[in-house]
Amino acid sequence: MTLARADFHELHQARAQAEAQRLFDQKAVLQGAWLGWVASQIYTLRPAEYASMVRRALAHLQELSEN
Repeated sequence: MTLARADFHELHQARAQAEAQRLFDQKAVLQGAWLGWVASQIYTLRPAEYASMVRRALAHLQELSEN
């Protein structure tokens, strides 16, 4: 059974946001090495739809931190 996109999103949203927060929290720790590290972390996430959710949540956190 394949989940509809909206169902998949609803099912995994909280987990994706928590993962994005975990990745974002490492920015201060890793500093200049963070960008390469975070890219490698996102690359390992499956399925691709989940990785995209994490990427969007991470972008949102970065945007909030810059404003």
